[in-house]
Amino acid sequence: MPAVYVLNGPNLNLLGRREPGVYGSVTLDEIERRLREEAGAAGVEMTFRQSNLEGELVGWVHEAGLKGAGVVINAGAYTHTSLALRDAIAGSGAIAVEVHISNVYAREPFRHKSMIAAVCAGVICGFGPTSYKLGLAAAITLLRERTATAP
Repeated sequence: MPAVYVLNGPNLNLLGRREPGVYGSVTLDEIERRLREEAGAAGVEMTFRQSNLEGELVGWVHEAGLKGAGVVINAGAYTHTSLALRDAIAGSGAIAVEVHISNVYAREPFRHKSMIAAVCAGVICGFGPTSYKLGLAAAITLLRERTATAP
């Protein structure tokens, strides 16, 4: 059974209260509930985690890679600053999909640069909580393709 880790970085635990004009009113718990339904319907094991600590996120990326799992990651502010997350994704062997609720390219210029995008299979942003659903679907497709072509 394919497995996907959905990893959330700093301040995402505040969804639903944090800047609702930018991030909407859906909570992280609601996003998790929706993704669990999607993962279950697809026959995929899903691990869902959030941390405000960079090192914890790095460890979870390593864990996913060692298990051959995919990663859907909303690294929050670490997207723009973390070489450690970039190196964890590159070194772990995990297929990663970067997601963002808001369209980072329609926001402040410092949000236009992602440190992790180059080592991710793709980036999905600007679709609100649906970004996560699209990211999960992409990760599942990529995992299945990798399994189908594995020797």
